[in-house]
Amino acid sequence: MTGHSAEVWLVLLVAAVAANLPFLTDKLLFVGPLRVPKPWAWRLLELALMAALALLVGLALESRVGQRQPQGWEFYVAGICLFLTLAFPGFVWRVLRRHHG
Repeated sequence: MTGHSAEVWLVLLVAAVAANLPFLTDKLLFVGPLRVPKPWAWRLLELALMAALALLVGLALESRVGQRQPQGWEFYVAGICLFLTLAFPGFVWRVLRRHHG
């Protein structure tokens, strides 16, 4: 890989995994007590926390590579939309699949 493409792929991988984590477990904040079914408010809170974590990973990698570039609100809105798009497989698995048994 040339340039900084490895860092970009790492941030995308972290974001894809983080976006689906709230839908894959019924534990509160991934380590707390098991709640079946887990309330949607907790899933949304976990999704917001994972989005912040992915953003922090991206900012840390950008700072390590070089000078951070200032971003406007458009960047963050596009990032949130991308994060929600990456969360779609986990949402489908948790909500839209048929429960057998």
